[in-house]
Amino acid sequence: MTGTAAPTPRIPIAPHMQVYRPTLTMVMSIMHRLTGTALYAGTVVFVWWLVAVAAGRVAYETFLDVFGSVPGLVVLFGLTWAVLHHALGGIRHLIWDVGRAHTYPWREYLARANLIGSLTLSATLWVVFYPW
Repeated sequence: MTGTAAPTPRIPIAPHMQVYRPTLTMVMSIMHRLTGTALYAGTVVFVWWLVAVAAGRVAYETFLDVFGSVPGLVVLFGLTWAVLHHALGGIRHLIWDVGRAHTYPWREYLARANLIGSLTLSATLWVVFYPW
């Protein structure tokens, strides 16, 4: 093994994350993943509600006390938004999967529609169906 040169240090040739400037589609992609994760917490809330309904009046009133408070309503609104944002993000990805809207302006239009649509639908559902 004499006469072999020391290995040269490898330099990465792919751009690092510091090179990229965040775009709306990048942020929406991250939000899609975060809302998917938040839906796991929503599943726990849903199971708590089912157990409270099955357990009787006292358990159900406890659930209503927790999620009828202002912080509880904020959590429920956030879960509503997460479901709608994740669903609209899934539709956006489905549009991309069939080979549409990959060019510059359409990517941004879909990302904006995802954000605006999820916020608008969440607010509309709460205004229409919440017993004010």
